[in-house]
Amino acid sequence: MSEQPNSSDPAGQRRPPREAWEDLGKQFQALGESLSTAFRTAWEDEETRARFKVMRTGIEKMVDQVGDVMRETAESPEGQKIRGEASKAAENLRTSGEQTMEEIRPHLVAALRQVNAELQKMINRMEPEPPMEPKPRAEEDDGDGPGVL
Repeated sequence: MSEQPNSSDPAGQRRPPREAWEDLGKQFQALGESLSTAFRTAWEDEETRARFKVMRTGIEKMVDQVGDVMRETAESPEGQKIRGEASKAAENLRTSGEQTMEEIRPHLVAALRQVNAELQKMINRMEPEPPMEPKPRAEEDDGDGPGVL
């Protein structure tokens, strides 16, 4: 595998990596300045400002119209009926949720206790056991017969 130069100057000579990084930083700085100038010029252009103003006015009108339709719908008999049904559904959901929690709570507590017990067993297996003190050699083999290993 041949080594490629990190960067080169216009004459094609190799430059140290530090200079290459400095050059890259200067190029990013120049790009930032160019973008800044382009945006500033576009914003200062009267035609661009006028287009933004027309677009903003159109968006504000659209938002106002959607808001009006939502208010009219909410105040209509159909809107009131939907609102009432949604309130009933929300109340039924809340009541069902409370009832379900009361039914599940004992099972959930038991399951959590079991998980805790299993975790404790795992922790106990992972903890190093204290080293056992070796018994004196004389006690292990007293010469009266086969010793227990």
